[in-house]
Amino acid sequence: MDFFEILCGIVVLFLAAYYYLTSTYDFWKSRGIRGPQPIPGFGTFKDVMLSKEFEGSYLMEVYNKYKGESMIGIFVRRTPILIVKDPDIIKDILIKDFSKFASRGLTTNSERAAPLSQHLFALEPKRWRPLRTILSPVFTSGKLKGMFSLISECADNFVECTEKLVSKNEPIECRELMAKYTTDVIGSYVFGIEMNALSDEDSEFRRIGRSYFAPTWKNILRTGLRQTLPWLYEILSYFLPKSEVITFLTRVVVETMKYREENNINRNDFIDILCNLKQNPDKVGDIKLTDSLIASQAFVFFAAGFETSSMTMSHALYELALNQQIQDKLRKEIDEEYTKHGSNLTYENVKNMNYLDKVFKETLRKYPPGSALRRQSMTSYTFDGTKLNIPEGQKVWIPMFAIHRDPDIYPNPDVFDPERFSDEAVKTRHAMHFLPFGDGPRNCIGARFAVYQTKIGLMKILRNYKVETCEKTTIPYVINPKARLLTPKDGIHLRIIKIKL
Repeated sequence: MDFFEILCGIVVLFLAAYYYLTSTYDFWKSRGIRGPQPIPGFGTFKDVMLSKEFEGSYLMEVYNKYKGESMIGIFVRRTPILIVKDPDIIKDILIKDFSKFASRGLTTNSERAAPLSQHLFALEPKRWRPLRTILSPVFTSGKLKGMFSLISECADNFVECTEKLVSKNEPIECRELMAKYTTDVIGSYVFGIEMNALSDEDSEFRRIGRSYFAPTWKNILRTGLRQTLPWLYEILSYFLPKSEVITFLTRVVVETMKYREENNINRNDFIDILCNLKQNPDKVGDIKLTDSLIASQAFVFFAAGFETSSMTMSHALYELALNQQIQDKLRKEIDEEYTKHGSNLTYENVKNMNYLDKVFKETLRKYPPGSALRRQSMTSYTFDGTKLNIPEGQKVWIPMFAIHRDPDIYPNPDVFDPERFSDEAVKTRHAMHFLPFGDGPRNCIGARFAVYQTKIGLMKILRNYKVETCEKTTIPYVINPKARLLTPKDGIHLRIIKIKL
């Protein structure tokens, strides 16, 4: 074979690769949808893929660049993604036509490749529907009332742990402290296990939770490979060892369930529902109930529950440290509740705290844990009021981070203002312009639980301590571009000062 033939072969391979990488890039243009110009191999997602930019920040840039558009077309590598901005169309997707967008379009590999990926958040509609129905009772208001004292007890331990840190008279990294509290709450409420994250520096649960969300190259690579080349990930799973997170959590769930069954223990909590599910598989029809599928449900509540709530608490304290008048007003409301009801506050007492609710919602407005709600069309679909028809399997993203920071919806969006959530202000906005927990049938199943573990933790800390900025506090806030969820680049360091009651 001479040089010319080799050169021709290389050119043909190059052209074939180029065609493959760019063959979808006329998808949005042919449908009259505007969007940024894609780059072969990256689509329009290069900086996010290279961990140079947080996904939410990128989507906000696109959102603002195409301000007048109700929908925008982007590409993740070669996959076309529709970004939806119009609130009425968002409502159709999440609520009115939910049955046509019931899938999140997330990758669930085989149980061998990703044993804990078969969870409620990612499952396809066929398995999601029956499992959602069965698991929902764990998070009802009635259940929360019954378990309220348990959460409150964890919050008291939280205050004790904070006291030890405050006595050192040094800046405190709030993310880690809040994560220890929420890990203990999740452990008690969902697993019926004392995880001791607050009292034990070497708590295995806290270490596992920390390693799962750490933006390490290993985690980034594993996630990227699962999403982009699932077939390769499947093959490699036969050679690569299982992650410590998978091994540990599967063992804990299986052993806890076995112990309860053998000792006839009934706490009427999440693990009990999983035990009942295992004993009565007919409740989910022809779905194969494996240990991995069951453990996956516990895993997602552990992983999502502690991280999102701990970050919300940390962000709330960060803003309260920057806005002392708001902090004083909130503490006054907390003190008034304690004066009225004593130290044993109830579920109803917390529910009725109006200003605490405003602060909580404004925190989620400015710092939503996720950057976008993801859905995938189950059939071809034409959006009302448009000529756009999308095919079955089309991925649709709702950019809640960008919506929450849109100055046309929330004037001066960088300003922390709880009064945005006064009754009068809320009435002026479309319901789809505040989506921290999603909406519709596939909203966050644990939203009510997240609200109360966060509020109780904030109440306990602000009742006893004042939070202030210090020399290690990063101002302005800098987002970690490598993180999966909205987190600060260098942590949240604050000075916490004891209040004499």
